[in-house]
Amino acid sequence: MSPEDISSYIDSLRSRFTELEARLSDPSIYSHPLESKKVSREHQQLSSLFSLFENWKNAINELASNTAMLNDESDPDMRELIASDIQELEKRIPALEKEISLRLIPPDPNDARNIIVEIRAAAGGEESSLFAGDLYRMYTRYADQCGWKHETLDSAESDLGGIREVIFSLAGDNVYSKMKYESGVHRVQRVPSTESGGRIHTSTITVAVMAEAEDVEIDIRTEDLRFDVFRSSGPGGQCVNTTDSAVRVTHIPSGLSVASQQEKSQHRNREIAMRILRARLLELKQKEEDDKQAASRKAQVGTGERSERIRTYNFPQNRVTDHRFGVNFYDLPKLLDGYLGPLLDQIIQIDCERKLESLSIGTK
Repeated sequence: MSPEDISSYIDSLRSRFTELEARLSDPSIYSHPLESKKVSREHQQLSSLFSLFENWKNAINELASNTAMLNDESDPDMRELIASDIQELEKRIPALEKEISLRLIPPDPNDARNIIVEIRAAAGGEESSLFAGDLYRMYTRYADQCGWKHETLDSAESDLGGIREVIFSLAGDNVYSKMKYESGVHRVQRVPSTESGGRIHTSTITVAVMAEAEDVEIDIRTEDLRFDVFRSSGPGGQCVNTTDSAVRVTHIPSGLSVASQQEKSQHRNREIAMRILRARLLELKQKEEDDKQAASRKAQVGTGERSERIRTYNFPQNRVTDHRFGVNFYDLPKLLDGYLGPLLDQIIQIDCERKLESLSIGTK
């Protein structure tokens, strides 16, 4: 994208920025928390973009000025100083230009949301459950590194200490923007601890990452819900398995059903079930909206669909491969210890570059 194209595109956004400022100055918007939050976020994003744009323009002007000074300067020491500044600016300007181009990509409306993650063992029996436990630990350790809060909402262990299913929440800055790339089928290839012959097994685990909905965002009528209570099953404390504390909520219009039995309190399990249900209904609502734009979805690579095989963890080769973006990472123990950032950074960079190409907004 040429400097003229970037300047023209940024200028076209200034009227939108003025409109957002006017809306934020109107006290009535704050009676609608979701709307005011959305407008404030867009205002902040544009403000940051304009600041970056000014830094880029200043660097271009400074480069032109220094180049002219170098041509007129005869003192060797001054020429060396000016030449050093020019060299630094020639590195800085393309970096700023690339960052601006990336900022021009329309943001995912879910990026700033907290999330609910569901991990389920799929093909592979007990080995699948064991690796589901490995992924759960990987995500929670990565969350700790990022300063995110995590809370287990529901879980079911396997006989050998693995996890058949676990549902948990992550809350913090830009959680969805990073974790959305984890949705799909994860395949593991390794020799299971239960295998005496040393044969490599292939198992799969499904991961679903859902943006968490605000209470007022999804309109759920009381008459559209059916609540059932039952006795919890599986490991539990004195009260968990002896009282009807587990709750199942069914959203009749959609047919979605969620059960929670993690807590001793029926009231608490009801809250958790409703929280998960809202996230699933938001996901369903957004999918329906996305399907209306099927043409643009066809151009996407790695849609995050739950049925899509996204990644292979190959233990004999100490390698993890992300199939959507062609990224390899060679240190599986480190990755599973929560060192997920370097892999996700590569994925995000490639995804942004692809989006820039599809939008014809790229550096040239």
